[in-house]
Amino acid sequence: MMGMCRPCLFLPPLLLLVLALKHHDGAKSKSADCFCQLSGGLDDCSCDIESIDDFNNYKVFPKLENLLQKDYFRYYQVNLKRPCPFWRADGHCSIRDCHVHPCSPNEVPQEIKGDEHSKYFEEANKMDIEDCEDESQLGAVDNTLSDQSKKAFIDWARHDDSLDSFCEADDETSPDMEYVDLLRNPERFTGYKGASAARVWNAIYEENCFKPRSVYRPLGAQGWHSCAGQDDGESFYEWLEGLCLEKRVFYRLISGLHSSINVHLCAQYLNEGVYGSHWGPNPQEFQQRFDPLLTRGEGPRRLRNLYFLYLIELRALSKAATYFQRPGLRLYTGSGPTDADTKAFLLGLLNLTLSFPMHFDETSMFCGDGQAVESLKEQFRLHFKNISRIMDCVTCDKCRLWGKLQTQGLGTALKILFSEREILSLPVRGSSQYFQLTRQEIVALINAFGRLSTSIRELQNFKDILEKTS
Repeated sequence: MMGMCRPCLFLPPLLLLVLALKHHDGAKSKSADCFCQLSGGLDDCSCDIESIDDFNNYKVFPKLENLLQKDYFRYYQVNLKRPCPFWRADGHCSIRDCHVHPCSPNEVPQEIKGDEHSKYFEEANKMDIEDCEDESQLGAVDNTLSDQSKKAFIDWARHDDSLDSFCEADDETSPDMEYVDLLRNPERFTGYKGASAARVWNAIYEENCFKPRSVYRPLGAQGWHSCAGQDDGESFYEWLEGLCLEKRVFYRLISGLHSSINVHLCAQYLNEGVYGSHWGPNPQEFQQRFDPLLTRGEGPRRLRNLYFLYLIELRALSKAATYFQRPGLRLYTGSGPTDADTKAFLLGLLNLTLSFPMHFDETSMFCGDGQAVESLKEQFRLHFKNISRIMDCVTCDKCRLWGKLQTQGLGTALKILFSEREILSLPVRGSSQYFQLTRQEIVALINAFGRLSTSIRELQNFKDILEKTS
């Protein structure tokens, strides 16, 4: 069975290096047996970390870095004012770096700010072009639409509501929707922490990862520095390995997302220096979050879940190639040459994902008795959808922006993975009533994978920094 990567067999080169430095100082790790080998395959799949590192850092990352500069992928529409549906939020983050700078009315290409209904017509298949006029009218319906166009929009919106969505999407008709230039609002350390941040991650892990409250996670959510529970964490992993494959996958996806976010914050940290502050990598912060000695062995396990999440989204992109290869599909921004160039770059990336020989095998999930499988899949979907709603409880706007985007991106990947028949039956031209990706989903999917690719690239960067300072 391919796909499952157990958390404690082999480590990325970075963690071996950190361990070696610690042992050089005379320190001993309780879980040293887990860190004794660098080479070897991952359990339950035909992948290994070294191959992923090489594939990502030298092939995928450069392509993604270029693709995400394109106008189609840099503008994301989001509502950062939705109230938390689960508890009374404790105010917004007052830290300067929590702020998000929305686009001005003239910043986003007019064609991207077009009508949502346009994507459903074969004439252009323009892929979810939203309505944007000014900040007070973002997301408003264009009253000049024809009755036929309005009906087409409403009919498709109703169908979208009935899809097996893994995320609760923002209401695109809300006046609080605004466009954000992702290049001007990069994900980085904001200083957001404390009770508010801990409450969000605790709600995600404790209430949505199929975990009973009697089972304690080895580390608390806030900072990953302190231990929760009295044992060494092994009872948690004994419980985890006793779960069915699907529930283990769910936990590792969330853990991998958490790990990736923390890598970003360490890589883009506001460092104080003699000549002022600057953004850049903070190896000390990285070690605090991932060093096996400082995290009681948890850091490496969570980084391994990052690699697992990367494989999941990589597999989804490879399966989506058929969808994007259709000649009638356009990534529409209004400029024919630019649009053709953007699609060519995207297809180059997708063709590259198809060449990866060690993909996650999603067919090992949700197989067996029909009724039981459908019930489990629905639980899986609703738990993840609930996590997408928790993102509205994040009180740092920049953290909320990137949390919502990466959650929607992963939700879109899951939607793709479990829609194989619908994708294979797509018409060559025009839309399908059985499977469709909105522009929001496409932008989130590619940017979310870009975040994972960046995380793995940053692990190599931290390794190089630690080598120079050893």
